[in-house]
Amino acid sequence: MRAPEFWTTGAGPWPYLLAPLGCLYAATGKLERRLTRPHKAPVPVICVGNLTAGGTGKTPVALKLARLLAARGSAPGFVTRGYGGQARGPLAVDPETHDATTVGDEALLLAASAPTWLAEKRRLAVPLMIAAGCDHLILDDGHQDPALVKDVSLVVVDGETGFGNGRCIPAGPLREPVADGLARAQAVIVMGEDRTGLAARVESLHPGLPVLEAWLAPDAAASELKGRRVFAFAGIGRPDKFRATLEEIGVDLQGFRAFADHHRYGAEEIEELLGTATALDAAAVTTAKDHVRLPEDVQAQVLVVGVEAAFADEPRLLGLIEAGVSASAAPTAPDRDG
Repeated sequence: MRAPEFWTTGAGPWPYLLAPLGCLYAATGKLERRLTRPHKAPVPVICVGNLTAGGTGKTPVALKLARLLAARGSAPGFVTRGYGGQARGPLAVDPETHDATTVGDEALLLAASAPTWLAEKRRLAVPLMIAAGCDHLILDDGHQDPALVKDVSLVVVDGETGFGNGRCIPAGPLREPVADGLARAQAVIVMGEDRTGLAARVESLHPGLPVLEAWLAPDAAASELKGRRVFAFAGIGRPDKFRATLEEIGVDLQGFRAFADHHRYGAEEIEELLGTATALDAAAVTTAKDHVRLPEDVQAQVLVVGVEAAFADEPRLLGLIEAGVSASAAPTAPDRDG
């Protein structure tokens, strides 16, 4: 399903009619976090999460963070629940043998960059990852999961949509009230231009909480598409962001199809998309997340436009992580529930 428009605009009767369910959703999550005793891993756990449903850029941030840690001599590994896949784990994700139907698209992208474990109950993956040599565990999502103590929690927010209409699911996009989520965070990452006053909102709710500027930039290979005729399709949280990336590259966009996040493409659908590209004399292109969801025999016919998370101040990001890890390791540091 696509996110309803009222999640962003707040217009119409639905936010008000669904508000009681949203309050119940928020209360249930808060009670779970209050009653759960989190497990403290013997190595640093860094969570890249968000407060809303839908795409904010968590996976590119997690991938960037892993590269930065590896460049400093660490051995990071990813933990994911494998959303959209059938496996429950815990298991080590192998891009050579697993497909998106089994482990989900995000798990495959992560595993192509660093050792990745899928586990519906994330804490069960911890001893396996440590035994495999991982010295930093990066959670792609999981800010609302109370099962593990996070040494550092980074909340990624889309600069264009922010916190939406400010209501919890199903009345709005929030997984929990903003103030509650920020109280467990060590930093907020605003992805893209801050068009909704996020920095000011964070400061008013949680004075002093660092706000980092970041954006999604096309990878080096994507520049080769400049000027080419392309037909694009995407089934991600914010398909319009992919379209904006294509415009940034400077492609000659002949057509664009948007699908729901984690959309599974059927055989007839794929045939139609490729046929449209052929009729337009254009190259078929899609996102990295969509590409791994295509059948293997089709992937060679579709080009990938990859994006990477870029930060205005990488040293500050690493400094915040080091400070959070040090504070969590101190004997007097209190346990956190998120």
